[in-house]
Amino acid sequence: AERQCLIEALDAFQPPARPTDKPLRLPLQDVYKIGGIGTVPEGRLETGVLKPGTIVVFAPANITTEVKSVEMHHEALQEAVPGDNVGFNVKNVSVKELRRGYIAGDSKNNPPKGAADFTAQVIVLNHPGQISNGYTPVLDCHTAHIACKFAEIKDKVDRRTGKSTENNPKSIKSGDAAIVNLVPSKPLCVESFQEFPPLGRFAVR
Repeated sequence: AERQCLIEALDAFQPPARPTDKPLRLPLQDVYKIGGIGTVPEGRLETGVLKPGTIVVFAPANITTEVKSVEMHHEALQEAVPGDNVGFNVKNVSVKELRRGYIAGDSKNNPPKGAADFTAQVIVLNHPGQISNGYTPVLDCHTAHIACKFAEIKDKVDRRTGKSTENNPKSIKSGDAAIVNLVPSKPLCVESFQEFPPLGRFAVR
């Protein structure tokens, strides 16, 4: 095999393709009120692009407004792309209306929505005792931190193949994987892992 020195190997690396062709998804990390500017949400762009003039919708609150400007490291951007940590100024929305855990999307291109319930694969890594229907832990999904009820444990599955090993199990325990229907205690934005991976995975605490 052909050998390369470290510098050559690093130079040969191709940067990963950024998912700019997908609809806009930007989970909010913080929201600030800046004197003379107004309301400035901040977060990391996960998919799509964000430009001044974009009409964004904040889900799950369903608040729509126009983006006046986009900044990264105190420099104005004409276009933000996935991976960029940006602040963006929005029109006619107060700081109190927005919060960490909301998702900004393009109102005209597959906008994000809140989920009343969702089905997910859950792997129990470490938990004392059994988990059964009705268990309500806190989920950390993107920047949201919301209690969700295990409404129905539908199937116990093989962790490697994903195939069902038991229908409607009474409980699951450490080491088990299961398909579970979850109901958030308040509106939550989640997406399918296949479509938007950063918004389709979560940790249960």
